[in-house]
Amino acid sequence: MKLYYAPGACSLVPHMVLEEGGFSYDSEAVDLTTKKTASGTDFNAINTKGYVPALILDDGQILTEVSAVIQYLADQVPEKNLAPKSGTLERVRLQEWLSFISTELHKNFSPLYNPAASQDMKDAAIATLSNRFDFVVNHLKDNDYLLGSDYSIADTYLFTVLSWAGFVELDLSPWPALGEYSNRIGGRPAVLSALRNEGLIE
Repeated sequence: MKLYYAPGACSLVPHMVLEEGGFSYDSEAVDLTTKKTASGTDFNAINTKGYVPALILDDGQILTEVSAVIQYLADQVPEKNLAPKSGTLERVRLQEWLSFISTELHKNFSPLYNPAASQDMKDAAIATLSNRFDFVVNHLKDNDYLLGSDYSIADTYLFTVLSWAGFVELDLSPWPALGEYSNRIGGRPAVLSALRNEGLIE
């Protein structure tokens, strides 16, 4: 398999899952401005959507979209317990969290990165994120991880999205539980390995 990623982007999520699952894989960085890969290839020719992640499977098929990619990976290594078994209510709960993170958190960071976004748009996004952070913190009062006591692929996604706060100068100090949660996830060896692979830490 081969993962195309942009350092620190949402492609960090499958990067961490690849490490956590002990997969053998290659990876290549993508410049999302020029749409060129590190080797000079036109990324649009690889993924016509033009954004990461893109995972090329061993048979040449391509998988995109964070939630789909990481569920596929988790199902390849069931012994790692990165996702509940497909068809169970627990799996639906996982999908519920993945949907929440992608639509309520991930997408609301977009205006904060967009130089064309008005201040009103940014303020509205921050107000929505604040409300959603309250929801997450309330859940974490009784749970170490999003699915309770068990680490899952949903935690890799939330960890990644929370890490963006530092890049857009969004102060998370009103939610200290989020900092504690991020430290808990960020200390995992697989997470540290993925962060090093992307040049985000030494």
